[in-house]
Amino acid sequence: MKVSYFPGCTLKNKAKQLDVYARRCAEVLGITLEEIEAWQCCGGVFTTANDEVATKLSSVRALQAAQEKDQALVTVCSACHNVIKQTNHAMQTNASFADKVNRYNDTPYDGSTAVYHYLEMLRDLVGVDKIKEKVVNPLKGEKIAAYYGCLLLRPNSVMRMDDPENPSIMEDIIRAIGGTPVIYPYRNECCGGYVVMESPEFAKKKSNAVTESAASFGASRMVTACPLCKYNLEKNAPAVPVVYFTELLAEALGVKEDANA
Repeated sequence: MKVSYFPGCTLKNKAKQLDVYARRCAEVLGITLEEIEAWQCCGGVFTTANDEVATKLSSVRALQAAQEKDQALVTVCSACHNVIKQTNHAMQTNASFADKVNRYNDTPYDGSTAVYHYLEMLRDLVGVDKIKEKVVNPLKGEKIAAYYGCLLLRPNSVMRMDDPENPSIMEDIIRAIGGTPVIYPYRNECCGGYVVMESPEFAKKKSNAVTESAASFGASRMVTACPLCKYNLEKNAPAVPVVYFTELLAEALGVKEDANA
């Protein structure tokens, strides 16, 4: 199966290895990630003002590029996913916004591209049974705490990935690769990443609350789907090692060393 792929800025710069893990794992699981040509930054955050069009044009163009190939669009960063998914929803439901956006396009875009986060791709397009079949290095009951953060699940009316209060998508994948998921109170709470420039101490306090909560429930590692969360948790609250989900998957599928070569 081929899908269009939007890696995002962080995974093409400071976190290149996480992008390599994503590609290698997809290959093992029978998915070809076709990187969109000439993609640009998603915009970083979804601006809710209806008259703010410029910051959403790059997301629309990525969506349109996938549509032209008749492919789903897969993202791997929770922030990119949030922006692209919300932009796609706005194109579907807000006629005035869509009209303004399409004035910049040679061909109108109607919001018909299916948008998947990589985690959704694993669950909905690959399936946990196939993941289990491909595991060569099972994590043998290791206690792993999934950290969802702010952007992966909310707003639920648009994202529709999982229950925003009691999600299970990452825990199901942790089980599929042999690990034991740790359920802890702060797995959906903000790590403070978006206030780190304004208030480093508050950001550190938020991060510490997350990692200390995971540690208190016996986690040996934390896994996240947001590069910013990973950076913030590692910098401010190193109580528990934090890995990106594509790295954890690569370890279980036996391609981590290949990706590092």
